[in-house]
Parts: sequence; C-alpha cells; structure tokens
Amino acid sequence: MAAALALTFPALSLAQVVPGTGTRAVVIDDFEDPAWAYTPSSPKSSKNIDSQTRPPMGRSINNGVYESTLRGQPDQIERVETPPGGLSGSTGALLLRSLHTGVPGRVTNENQQDDLIMNTSAKVGGYMLPSWSPSTVVRVYVPPFDQWEQRTGTSFGFRADVVGRKREKGKEKSEAYWPGFFIQFNKADGRRTTEDSAVFLIRGNQYGHEVTGPAIKGPGWWTLGMSFSPDGMVHFYAREGVENLRAQDRLASYYCYGFRCVRFNTIFFNISNYDNGRNWSTPWIVDDPEVFYSR
Repeated sequence: MAAALALTFPALSLAQVVPGTGTRAVVIDDFEDPAWAYTPSSPKSSKNIDSQTRPPMGRSINNGVYESTLRGQPDQIERVETPPGGLSGSTGALLLRSLHTGVPGRVTNENQQDDLIMNTSAKVGGYMLPSWSPSTVVRVYVPPFDQWEQRTGTSFGFRADVVGRKREKGKEKSEAYWPGFFIQFNKADGRRTTEDSAVFLIRGNQYGHEVTGPAIKGPGWWTLGMSFSPDGMVHFYAREGVENLRAQDRLASYYCYGFRCVRFNTIFFNISNYDNGRNWSTPWIVDDPEVFYSR
C-alpha cells in the first residue's frame, strides 16, 4: 500500500532544481509533424516474462521514440489531435494504449505493462551526470473516468532510467533504478466507495515504497516533472494544467530506493492493463516530453 505523501529531507530542499529550468532544453518529440508515424516490429518483446526480445525493435520514423527490449511497445502508438486545453499552439500529441501487454500470442491473466522509450541519448549525445542538474517535463492528458479500463490498479507510468550508487552490507553497489510517477484508478465497488477516483503515486521513497500524491478529480491536463540534483536526490513535481512547473509544485524529494543518482540516461512511459486479451488499457495522451540540463 502506498504511504502518505510526505516531503523527506526538507533541509536539503534548496538543492532541488525545478524541472524545466536550465541553459539548454531538448524536446524529445513534439508530435507536430502530420507525417509522424511509428513502425512497430511484431511480435514485440516480452523479456521480462519469457526472456524473449524478438528484434528488430519498433521505433518512430524520426527516431524519437522506440520499443523497450524488456517489455515491448504499446499496441497503439498514434499521433492524434491535441485534446482541448493543451499547450498553446500544439496541434499533435501522442496516444498510447495496449490490449496485449504480456507474451505475444497468449494471455497471462495478470496485470502486465508495455514500455515506450524516449531517445534522449540521440538528442544530447549520451547520458548526463547529476552535476548537470538534469530534469524532465511532460504534459499528460487524463481522460474521463468512463474511458478508463474498469479495474482498480495502475495504468500509466512516467519514469526515468537512471543509475544509482549506495553502500550495502559494507560494499559500494551501483545499479539501474527507475524513479517516477504512476497513475492509479480506484474503481467504485458500490459498498465502501460509490464513486470512481484516481491518484498519482510516486515511486519511490528511500525504501522503494510508493507514496500517494495528488488526487485526480476529473479529465484534463497535468504537467509532471522530475529533477536530479548534484547530490543524487530525485525531486518530484506535479501541477494541474499545462503551465510551467514552479518551486511550490514540488511533491517530494528522495534518495529513491536508498540510491544516490550518478547517471541520468533517459525517460519512458508505461502502459498497463489486465492481460486477458479482451480489455484495452486506458487511452493515455502525452505531449512534448522534454529534458533539460545545465552544464
């Protein structure tokens, strides 16, 4: 169960970097080109379940996004018209949705997920160090509750692929970890709860536990962001609407999973559903995923 939202290490909050600040900004993709398209490679990867990657991997024709080798790409990756209330001047955004999130050709009857990776390294020439104060921002459109997959559980994730270091059992340990946001739907059961609801979850605190973030009251846009300060801490931000993030939009700051970040690689999206071959995931729309840094 997710813990209650709490700011940790408040004395270090001045080390935060508001996502979207920096001397150089990289838009991974703005999806404005009407000819934008994604070339899938079927069957997709399901290495996390059966150790099969099934190359070559799918990717967009402009090389901005590509399939994960771990879990495979969403079944529907499509440029769509930007929903009302989006970024000023935006005419295109990206729809992500899945039906078969498990092993191609069969169902698992379990909650599974697909990934779509943003090609950050192609834009900035490799990974970034925390001393560069990297940060990331994306706008996410939340659909009306009657369009969600009708189950309680997470259906969307916005996460970073980073490498961290910590001391464990007297030894220095380095490995990849994936801090970020999830969105969880809570389906009304007619007894304890009579109305559907949704909430942001932050993954995770210093123990790796999920932390409950802001409640989602209804459809519309949200701006999500993460920043990575030179001390290796991860800072999480969220703001309803599409306006730029501010210092007061910080939700929490953690040495996630007990790690201090030593390398920022990229960002990616998760699309989840109950993999029974019948229920499509919630249709998620994202726009202008960006990475910022200061050298």
